Amino acid sequence: MPERNMSPERCRMPVQDPMVRRRNFDEVALGYTYEMAISEAKRCLNCKNKPCTTACPVSIDIPAFIERVASDDMEGAYRIISQSSSLPAVCGRVCPQERQCESKCVRGIKGESVGIGRLERFVADYHREHCTEKPQAPQWNGHRVAIIGAGPSGLTAAGDLAKLGYKVTVYEALHLAGGVLVYGIPEFRLPKLIVQKEIDNLKAIGVDIETNMVIGKVLTIDELFEMGNEAVYIGSGAGLPRFMNIPGESLKGVYSANEYLTRINLMKAYKPGSKTPIRRSSKVVVAGGGNVAMDAARSAMRMGANEVYIVYRRGMEELPARKEEVEHAMEEGIIFKTLSNPVEILGDENGEVCGVRCNEMELGEPDASGRRKPVVKEGSLFTIEADTMIIAIGTSPNPLIRSTTPGLKTNDRGCIVTDGESGLTSREAVYAGGDAVTGAATVILAMGAGKAAAKAIDEYIKSKEGK
Repeated sequence: MPERNMSPERCRMPVQDPMVRRRNFDEVALGYTYEMAISEAKRCLNCKNKPCTTACPVSIDIPAFIERVASDDMEGAYRIISQSSSLPAVCGRVCPQERQCESKCVRGIKGESVGIGRLERFVADYHREHCTEKPQAPQWNGHRVAIIGAGPSGLTAAGDLAKLGYKVTVYEALHLAGGVLVYGIPEFRLPKLIVQKEIDNLKAIGVDIETNMVIGKVLTIDELFEMGNEAVYIGSGAGLPRFMNIPGESLKGVYSANEYLTRINLMKAYKPGSKTPIRRSSKVVVAGGGNVAMDAARSAMRMGANEVYIVYRRGMEELPARKEEVEHAMEEGIIFKTLSNPVEILGDENGEVCGVRCNEMELGEPDASGRRKPVVKEGSLFTIEADTMIIAIGTSPNPLIRSTTPGLKTNDRGCIVTDGESGLTSREAVYAGGDAVTGAATVILAMGAGKAAAKAIDEYIKSKEGK
């Protein structure tokens, strides 16, 4: 057993200098060195009851993989992680560990929790850089399953089913697989080469991915069954942007965060000489306080803006974004105007954005979610000069699948209704999970839903075999 490192503080993650990175799209966090990873792994107490694992949506055996790192066995650590996660290099970068596994770490009681996410990232990166063996496809078990959407939920379900011997075909509407990992999360948080490598690993074990396939238009779910699939998993995400319904949203220079980030990430507008049209802004206002708002604001700064404001109607303590993303945004010079709410986007004589009018807010009584409800301060209107407005207040599922699938039950938000455990919908052998069910949430929760559905699909098909 390796000796323990009883330091109350975790090993710091090396990062780019804020004043340098705010003008480039290179990855901000540089990752642990080999020595750092071993030192941090030795802080883990290898608890027998594994509270961190119980808080992981995909149930990685966290103490076991960290023990392998502490023992200088990086490939052993990778094997343990990959038993539960199909996208370890992704999760190590974008999973909100501070609210999940790390929040349950015993070392966090009298100090800082073990850097679980940082160690997962290190192990995945080490494997990618040093392992030359390709994953092997299991023998086909004679069954076929269709997956709709090549985002984190669909890819996880596909990977788990492929490992069990299923012929899995993933149908992706866009021209690249990855979903939000390629169109939403910026390069400086999640390099796209890493996403592609994870996808290549899935293809190596037999997952087939067909792009430019809009289910509900090119094919329907009923037609997928007619093609020989015995079950279908809907992991189509929530790509339909929501707006604030305030005056001025039709002005030139108003973007949904979905469009803005897609142009930058998927369509490479950040690259010199890119032909993708995007506004080169000077002063930008971003409405919202989640991770997408942080991504949009930090991307706008990198696209050359001089001033970027995050306008959020609650306080700093209530920001839903990851703590690390908020800290990085502040370091990069993003201005936070909390307890503020946009009420009108102002336009000039050319129909272009010239400012955003906001109300000051204060927190009143808790609302239905338990959070204190923001209320308007009377007579508190103020204006922020801006030439671009980005709205990042959430997304909802595209209605195409539900409108072309008879008998598929959805709720009043357009989300697919499931049994909440296996992902089974109101249609036999049709399962769903991720943002298509919950609305916009985290990558790891979407992966957890894909994993649960894959298990349920396997049990369903095996139960039919026995009849």
